[in-house]
Amino acid sequence: MTVTDTTVTAAIFAKTDLGRTRDHNEDAFLIADLTAGRSSLHSSVAKYSVGPRGLLILVADGMGGAAAGELASAMAADLIFGHLIGTWTKEEEITPDRFTLRLREAVELANLQIHTYAREHPEVRGMGTTATVAGILGDHIYLAQVGDSRGYLVRHGKAVQITKDQSLTQRLVDAGELTEEEAEASTRRNIILQALGPDPRIRVELTHEQISRGDTLVLCSDGLSGQVKREEIADHVARLPDLEKLGGELITLANNRGGPDNITVVAARFDGPGLPEFEEDPAYSVIETEEQMTRTPPELQVAAPQPMPPVRRTGSPAGMAMLVIGTILVLLAAFLAFGG
Repeated sequence: MTVTDTTVTAAIFAKTDLGRTRDHNEDAFLIADLTAGRSSLHSSVAKYSVGPRGLLILVADGMGGAAAGELASAMAADLIFGHLIGTWTKEEEITPDRFTLRLREAVELANLQIHTYAREHPEVRGMGTTATVAGILGDHIYLAQVGDSRGYLVRHGKAVQITKDQSLTQRLVDAGELTEEEAEASTRRNIILQALGPDPRIRVELTHEQISRGDTLVLCSDGLSGQVKREEIADHVARLPDLEKLGGELITLANNRGGPDNITVVAARFDGPGLPEFEEDPAYSVIETEEQMTRTPPELQVAAPQPMPPVRRTGSPAGMAMLVIGTILVLLAAFLAFGG
C-alpha cells in the first residue's frame, strides 16, 4: 500500500517599519499556527508544517489619529485570532467551506467589536483598520479582505495581486473610469471605501488560490504597495531566496522612495511534497462577493472588549473622513458616468 505524503511547509518572515514621515506605527501583523493554537511575532524566519487546522497570516493598517489607529489594528489581530481559536480549532467538520466561514465570521466580529468600542470611548471614535487575512489550509490560500492592504502571490517570477482593494480608485477602475496605471498614480489612491470599525456592517471579500511548490505569498500594508510596484516585488522575490533579506530590502526600497507611511511586509514561502508543481499563473479567484453589506449573525453580537493598554503601533490620517470622502466621490463618479 502506497502512502502519499501530503506535507506542506511554510517559511515565514514578517517585519514592520515606521517609515520616514510618521511618528507612530499603526500597522500590525500576526502569524499563527492554528493547529498548535499559538501566535507569534518573529524577528527571524520561522518554519511551520501546515497542520490540519492550518496557518493564519494577517496584516492590518490602522487609522484614526493619536493612538486610535494602532489600537484598532492590534484589536483586529487579537480578535480575529481569538475567534478562530475559539471556533475553528473546535470544528468537527474540517473543510474549506467551514474554514472560510470561520474566517469571515472572525473579520465580521472584529469589525463589530472595534465599532462598539469606539462608540463607547469618544477619545478613539472614528478609529478603523484595514485587514488582509490569509488562512493556509492544505494546498490552498483563503483570503478575507477589508480595505486596501494587499496580498500578492509570486510564482515563476510573476506576481499576481490576489486581493482587490476596497478603494475609490479600484471602484473607478472597475467602472472603466480609470486604467490601472492611472489608479496607481492617482492622488486619491489612499481613499478607502471600507475599514473595520467605522460602520457596524461590512462586506468581506473572500478569495482563494491553490498553492504550488516554491510559491511566495507577500502580504503588505499600503506603505509598501504605494511605493513599490508589483513587478518589483516579483523581481525581489526571484533574486532573494532569503526571506529576511527580501523583507528588509522591500522596506528599504519603500523608504528610499520617501517612506510616507508605515511599512509592513509578511513573506511566506511554501514547499513540501503535498504541493503540486503547477506551471500556470495564479489568478484573482473570488470565493464569494455580496452586493449587500453583510449582517453580523446573532451569535457574534457580543459585548465590546475591555479597554486595552496602548500598544506600539500608531500614527496615520483619520479614517472616517477618508471613508466619507470616498463615498461622495464614488457617487459623483457614478453620476457623471451614467447620469450626466
